[in-house]
Amino acid sequence: MTSQQTTQTMKPATAAKKLGVYLQATPAEFQEGVVSRDELNALQSDPPEWLRALRQHGPHPRPVVAARLGVSISGLARGGVTDALTTDQIQELREEEPEWLRQERATQADVRKEAVRLKDLKDKSEAKSAAKAAKSEQPRRPRP
Repeated sequence: MTSQQTTQTMKPATAAKKLGVYLQATPAEFQEGVVSRDELNALQSDPPEWLRALRQHGPHPRPVVAARLGVSISGLARGGVTDALTTDQIQELREEEPEWLRQERATQADVRKEAVRLKDLKDKSEAKSAAKAAKSEQPRRPRP
């Protein structure tokens, strides 16, 4: 008795997200079908021309735009950027560096600094706990 494995599939939106591309800019056959895990792996390992062009020129989805600008997705929304942007549009924003972008980059830098500070604090606390546990495991000498 052998069991048949079913092919794992995903919606085009999920596949586009995993590929880091804007779904509405993909070819119609990609948007209308389902994508198997094997097809996704093939697209990642050997991307077709349309995928290479999308990754290079866009339009890019908001997470990619945010990463390229060095801000959060929320920061994009606060800055009024709600649509997908092309690589050229992202470059224009970088060159113009409007006030909202400077402010959001500063906010993002503060968030990163705080994350590092909290990680260091956690690491120190864990090291202290480990040292305390190791010390308590040592046999005690009897009192005279």
